[in-house]
Amino acid sequence: MTGHQHAGMTRATGWVGWVAFGAVMMMMLGVLNAISGIAAIFNDAVFISGSRGAVIFDVTTWGWIHLILGLLVIGTGLALMTGAMWARVVGTGLVMLNMVTQLVFLPAYPFWGLLIIAVDVLVLWAIIVHGSEMKEDRSR
Repeated sequence: MTGHQHAGMTRATGWVGWVAFGAVMMMMLGVLNAISGIAAIFNDAVFISGSRGAVIFDVTTWGWIHLILGLLVIGTGLALMTGAMWARVVGTGLVMLNMVTQLVFLPAYPFWGLLIIAVDVLVLWAIIVHGSEMKEDRSR
């Protein structure tokens, strides 16, 4: 046993990189949400809203929801880099909420919606399965 390891302390594995990936992707998803939110706030014509669209709210309201969600996801992604348990819990909820918001856009933007949902699934897997290893790695 080396000098920096203690009895009963688990060693962080290479999966810590997946948690960092999840955190960075959360921040990226937050930026993309914020950009689409700003676009919807300032220009309603950016989004298709026809018989195939499924926007439930006024487009401006939907833009504010995306902007706020995006900023929350960015902040939580930053906190996740520290290995904070609250960031894992909040991040899980926010990413699941992001998946639901993307479902609303599936009829209008199927490829984009599925792409973001796929990234959301990867992020969820990283922070749920291996999230605790980030804190272990940071504590050394």
